[in-house]
Amino acid sequence: MGDMGGAQVTEAVAGAVALLRTATDRDWAGTRAGRLAWSCREAAEHIASDLIAYAGQLAGRATTAYVPFALTLDDGTDHDGVLDVVETTGALLAAAVATTPPDVRAFHPYPFRSADRVGFAAMGVTEVVLHTHDIAEGLGLTYEPPAGLCAEVLGRIFPHVQPGTDPWRTLLWATGRGDLPGRPPVTEWRWRNNLAVGTERLTLQGVTPAAAADLAAGGDGGFDWPDGGPYQGTRDAAGMLRKAYEAGVHRPEWGVFTLVRRTDGRAIGGIGFHGAPDEDGRVEVGYDLVPAARGAGHATEALRALAGWALQRPEVTAVFATTEPDNHASQAVLARAGFTRVADDAELFAYELRGR
Repeated sequence: MGDMGGAQVTEAVAGAVALLRTATDRDWAGTRAGRLAWSCREAAEHIASDLIAYAGQLAGRATTAYVPFALTLDDGTDHDGVLDVVETTGALLAAAVATTPPDVRAFHPYPFRSADRVGFAAMGVTEVVLHTHDIAEGLGLTYEPPAGLCAEVLGRIFPHVQPGTDPWRTLLWATGRGDLPGRPPVTEWRWRNNLAVGTERLTLQGVTPAAAADLAAGGDGGFDWPDGGPYQGTRDAAGMLRKAYEAGVHRPEWGVFTLVRRTDGRAIGGIGFHGAPDEDGRVEVGYDLVPAARGAGHATEALRALAGWALQRPEVTAVFATTEPDNHASQAVLARAGFTRVADDAELFAYELRGR
């Protein structure tokens, strides 16, 4: 999977508008949009409103709330005019995504109070394809967006949803719009943007399943790496994340994070959990850095931040890590981050940091 961006927003909008323009002579205002309480006209206007809102969040670099504006169409705007607005707002979001640096995050309430450009692109695409489906269902049209586009959306902002063999049917099921064999009906749902944890010099960017698949396959995961890419440990961790996602057991906040340097936006390492906390509240962490970034305290800074974040969660009592006896650099990182050595043998030393 490649990085989701403005091109995918444009693709989704173009496909939706092309279909809906074939039915502009019908009664949109008097026809319910699928299972929604809105009419088809209201659903179409909602698509445009969301696209411009997301563009505004990115362009305005909003960090604490939605930018306080709303889209209002001129009186007398016909259905073709509404679709003109959808095309225009889609172009604005695509442009905002394309011109926003990858490390910028803007406010979005769920679930971690922010999203990056990839998240806003994925949310925009989701609004377009789902509400086009709703409108098409109301108007009796046949609509199915590209499978690759749906798989990208699922892998970016539905990391908690086990992928299925048909990405479009899986997305419809995950949003309460259809059934999947062997899975219970969905009555409430939310997408999940990735978590970011900030430090003085770094941003720990949560790796999505889509980015993990690219990293595990030898790609860059949408990040700018020095020296040709991440250290092998990051690729291995990404592969384990992807397997957990495919098995339906991935917990996004207990996954993998990329260390992004604030000064230049470059990714210099990986850090993450080996899974969710166990029944005793213990969670294991691991980390690595590209060779060029070692020796500057970045690993210690990242470990302090992620361990601190974990220990603020009520289900966590302790964070632990293991390292080889001859890995003195890693042992020094753990000691500087406040960890205490609690056990050792000929193969591994174990370190722990307990909550208060």
